[in-house]
Amino acid sequence: MNTFKHRSQGPPVAGPWVRPLWVALFLAAVICSITGCASGVPDNALQLSPETLEQRKLQTRRFDGIAEPEILSACAAVLQDLGFNLDESETELGVLVASKKRSARDARQIAAALLLEIVGWDMDTDEKQLIRASLVTRPADGFSPEDPDNSFYVRITFQRVVWNSNNEVSRTERLDEPELYQGFFDRLSKSVFLEGHKI
Repeated sequence: MNTFKHRSQGPPVAGPWVRPLWVALFLAAVICSITGCASGVPDNALQLSPETLEQRKLQTRRFDGIAEPEILSACAAVLQDLGFNLDESETELGVLVASKKRSARDARQIAAALLLEIVGWDMDTDEKQLIRASLVTRPADGFSPEDPDNSFYVRITFQRVVWNSNNEVSRTERLDEPELYQGFFDRLSKSVFLEGHKI
């Protein structure tokens, strides 16, 4: 008589990935329940800080008695006088973007790199930089499209990107020196005067 042994078939054996999957699902559920209970947007989330207001004040000036095409033309001329090349110009939106490339070499940084090289350490130094100016105009309060001589706010920001000796971006920063903005707006005031009087 042939006797066959019957193997009982139990539940399939789970792979090693099942337990981490259950742990991940449990953690996801916990995180979702916690974030669901979180409070909404804080009351002061959309309020500008005093530092931001000061920066805007530094970056913005009002010009009266000039049409928008003339103020944009004057802005473009000043930027070009300062060595910038116009990259983008959207006059219908009142936007200008300009940039210029300059050397970023600093004698102190080069001296430090030479001293470190003597001891056997290597240090990257700044090589070149791209300075970008972004300018936006907007109508001031009381704007009337029929009036050719309106008032406009001009806001400009300056940023720079610096590359090191390995041609890697070493830093990107906003330029906040008051002299930079004051110099731009002084030149723009003269240019607006000349543009307004067609000189």
